[in-house]
Amino acid sequence: MRHPNTLTSVSNLAFVLQEQGQYGEAEKLNRRALEGRETVLGKQHPDSLTSLSNLAFTLRLQEKYDESEALNRQALEGREEQLGMQHPDTLTSLNNLALVLRDQEKYEEAEGLSRRALQGYHTELGAHHPYTLTSLSNLASILQDQCKYSEAEAMNRRVLEAYEKELGMHHPDTLRSVSNLASVLQGQKRYAEAEARLSGFGTRSLARSR
Repeated sequence: MRHPNTLTSVSNLAFVLQEQGQYGEAEKLNRRALEGRETVLGKQHPDSLTSLSNLAFTLRLQEKYDESEALNRQALEGREEQLGMQHPDTLTSLNNLALVLRDQEKYEEAEGLSRRALQGYHTELGAHHPYTLTSLSNLASILQDQCKYSEAEAMNRRVLEAYEKELGMHHPDTLRSVSNLASVLQGQKRYAEAEARLSGFGTRSLARSR
């Protein structure tokens, strides 16, 4: 079970199980893949760091936040050292750590990490790359959690505009962006505006997406 190709297959199966909601089984396989890769390739090998990140994500899905946070910090530190601050995998680790911190209401650190990730994606991939837009949406959510509605609204509008242009009005990512914008409007008690946004094209589209 220690051949690199076998470990890749174990990791891939863990992903499939995770997508099916079988988080416990996915966790077991991710731990096997991580142990194997660290033994065969070393703890700082990019594949080992990927397995570390994968396990951290699976733990987050199970609300095992303490261990997920610790592993995300290890993955980020390793990727910064091995790949550099601006590598896409490093930026992914920034985002992942920000999200698990948000889950624990550690908003100040989450916001700082999310801003770093967004700046990196914007610089390396461009303003309209899907990773950049996802990062922008994540940051908007963290800001909304802190009642920083004005900036969160502006970011959600940017995301929605980009998705409408790039993906069309009925794409799932566009629909989620409509919902996110409506949520931040509701947070500001702008209920009529939120309802109009949802009913304008969101309600029909959301019904179609179920």
